Amino acid sequence: MESFSDYGIVLPTGAYGNVRAICPQCTQTRKPQHQKNKDLSVEVDKGTWLCHHCDWTGGLRKSNELYHRPQYTPKPPNSQIEKIMLERGIGPDTLKKCNIGYEKNAIMFPRYKNGACVGIKYRTIDKKMWQSQNPEPCFYNYDMAKNSGADTLIIVEGEIDCLTCVEAGFQNVVSVPDGAPSPNSKNLENKFKFLDDGFVGGFEKIILATDGDEPGLFLRDELAKKIGPHKCYRVDYPHGCKDLNDVLCTFSKHEVVSVINTAKPMPIDGLYSAGDMKQAVMGLYESGLKSGLSTGWASVDEFYTVRTCEMTIITGIPGSGKSTWLDALTYNVNTLHGWKIAYCSPENWPIARHIANIAEKEVKKSFIETPYFHVRMTKRELENAIRRIDGQFFFTQLSDNDMSIENILSVMQGAISRHGVKGIVLDPWNELEHHRPPNKNESEFISEALGKIRRFARLNDVHVWIVAHPVKLRRNDDGTYPVPRLYDISGSAHFYNKADNGVVIYRANQQKHMVDIYVQKVRFKEVGKIGNCELKFVKESGTYQEVTGSEHEYQNDSNPF
Repeated sequence: MESFSDYGIVLPTGAYGNVRAICPQCTQTRKPQHQKNKDLSVEVDKGTWLCHHCDWTGGLRKSNELYHRPQYTPKPPNSQIEKIMLERGIGPDTLKKCNIGYEKNAIMFPRYKNGACVGIKYRTIDKKMWQSQNPEPCFYNYDMAKNSGADTLIIVEGEIDCLTCVEAGFQNVVSVPDGAPSPNSKNLENKFKFLDDGFVGGFEKIILATDGDEPGLFLRDELAKKIGPHKCYRVDYPHGCKDLNDVLCTFSKHEVVSVINTAKPMPIDGLYSAGDMKQAVMGLYESGLKSGLSTGWASVDEFYTVRTCEMTIITGIPGSGKSTWLDALTYNVNTLHGWKIAYCSPENWPIARHIANIAEKEVKKSFIETPYFHVRMTKRELENAIRRIDGQFFFTQLSDNDMSIENILSVMQGAISRHGVKGIVLDPWNELEHHRPPNKNESEFISEALGKIRRFARLNDVHVWIVAHPVKLRRNDDGTYPVPRLYDISGSAHFYNKADNGVVIYRANQQKHMVDIYVQKVRFKEVGKIGNCELKFVKESGTYQEVTGSEHEYQNDSNPF
C-alpha cells in the first residue's frame, strides 16, 4: 500500500486520526510567511486528505489499486507520420519536444508525471484509439506544464490540440486523458479523477479551450464546476473552427495565440458584468423604464403605481382602514388590469366575510342593512358579484400551526402555478410572527422572512403587499395620532429597509371620511415618488373616490416624515 510520503505529505511518527500538515502542492507557491501554515487536513486512518487552501484532495491506494506504469521506448515518428502531423500544422520540433513516438502503426502520446511515464495513448492514422493497461488518470503534458513556471494553465480536450498550443509557443498546456465524457456516462465522477491530485490548484488562472461542440462544452462546464468558475476562462473560436487545431490549420499560430490571450472569464451564476447585460440595458433604453400599473386613483398614481417583482409594506394606526384600502386597491388592479389576487388575510377571516367585502366593491352597495346604510345589495346583485369575482380572487385559510412563511408561500406558489395569480396579500404581519423560531430574535426573523418574500416576488413575477401594524404611538396635544412611519412598525427597521415601496394610510379624524395616503418609500423612480394625497372613503361600499377641490378639508403641502 502507498504511504503519505509518496505524495510528499510529512506526518509526525505514530500519527492517527485527523492531523494537520503542510500541503506539498501549494506551499512553494505561497508567500514566505504562509509557507509553514498547516492547511492540509489528513485523515490518517482513512488514508485521505484535503487542503483548505488549494483544495487538493486525494487518498492512498491499496496494492491492488495501483496503476500500471508502462515502459516507453518507441521509435521516433517516420516520414509518413511527420507528413500527417505537418498537415495538422504541427512540426517535427514539437513532436520531438513532446516525445511523440510511433509503434504498431500508431502514434504514441506518452503521459509523464513527475518524470515517470504513467500511461500511453495510441492513435492510428484512421483515428482508432486505445491506451496502455490500467494507466494512472493524469493530464497529458503534465510535466511540461508543471515545469513551465506559468501561473496560467491551458486545458484542452485532446492531444492534437495540446500539440497545437506547444507549436504556437505555449508550454503551460495539458489535455484531459480521455476526451470529453458523455453527459449520460455512468460513474461520471470517475471521468475526472485526473483532477484529484490537486495539480490545477497550483495555477492562478485556468483557460478552458475544449472543443466547441456539445460534448466539448459539457466538458468545459464540468471542469469549471470542479475547479471553480472564479478561476476559469473560456475561449471563442473564429467562425468555422471548433477547436484550436482548426484555428491553426485555417489561420496561423498567431491566431491560436490570439484565441488564448483573449479568453473571457467563465460566467458565475448570479454575477454579471455590464457587457453581459448590454442587450438588456439597450432594450431598456429603447423601450424606456416601465412605470407600474394604475391604482385606479389618479391622485395616488402620481406617487405610487403597482409593478410585479416588488414588495409593498402598508401600515397605519388602528382603525385607519389599512386592510379596507388594500382590498379596494387590489380590486381596482383586478378590474383595470386583469390581475388575479390571492389573499392570506386572517384579519378578514372567515373567508365568506372577506368575499362579502370584495362583493361590496363590485356592487358599490353595502352587504348588510343598518340604520346608516339603507340601501343593501340584492341577492341577485350578490350572486352576480360572486360570479364575476370567482376565479379572480383567491383566499387562504390555514390553521394556526400552519401559518408559517414557508407554508403560506407554498400555497401562494400553487395559486400562481394553477391560476396565474399576479398579486399576493399578507395581512397582517403579526399573524406570521408567531412562528418565529426560538433561536432567532425578532429583528433577525423579520429580515430573513422579508428577504425570502421579496425573492419570492421577483422569482415568480408577482407583487406582494404586506400589512404591518406600528408600535403604539404617543398622541399629539390635540388628541390625534401623528402620521406613523415605516420605521415605527413593530419589530424592526427592516420593514423600511427591505421594502420596495412603503405606504401609510392615515385618518386624522376617525369620524371624517377623508383619508390621507402617504407614500414614504419608492425604490425605483419610474414607479413613483415620495409624497401624499387625499381620497374620500365611501363607507357604504368600502371604496375610495378622488377628492374634488371643494371637498378638501385641509391642504397638505409637505410630508411630515
